[in-house]
Amino acid sequence: MGRIAELGVAEIALADTIGAGDPWAVTRKVEAARKAAPEAVLRLHFHDTRNTGLANAYAGVEAGVTVLDASVGGIGGCPFAPGATGNIATEDLVYMLERAGFSTGYDLDALIGIARWIGEKIGRPAPSALSRAGGWPK
Repeated sequence: MGRIAELGVAEIALADTIGAGDPWAVTRKVEAARKAAPEAVLRLHFHDTRNTGLANAYAGVEAGVTVLDASVGGIGGCPFAPGATGNIATEDLVYMLERAGFSTGYDLDALIGIARWIGEKIGRPAPSALSRAGGWPK
C-alpha cells in the first residue's frame, strides 16, 4: 500500500460502475485508500443500478470525501457492465447535500429543469427522482 503514496498520486477515484456497492463497503474502501495515499484527493463515482448510489455517496461524505461524480438526470451507463444504469443524479445529490446543510454552489431548480429537458430529448423521463418530484416545496 505504501507504494501508491510513494508514487505521489494526486487523486484516487473509487468507482462502483455496476451499482453493487453498499455504504459499509464504501467506508472500508475509503479508509483503505486514505491509508494507501493519505495526501491524495479521493473521488467517488457511483451508479444507481440497485438504488444505493445516494446512500453510498452519503457514506463517502461521512468518511470525509469531498469530490463526488454525478450526471444531470442520472443518465449514463457503462458499455462493459451489462445492466449498469446511470450515475447518481446531480440534482438528487445536490438536494441531499443541501438538506444536510452543505453549500454546493449549484442551482437546484436549474438542474431539475435541465434533467426534465434531457427527458424530453431522450423521449422518456430522466431517471432522477427530482426530475419527477421537483425540489422541496417552497
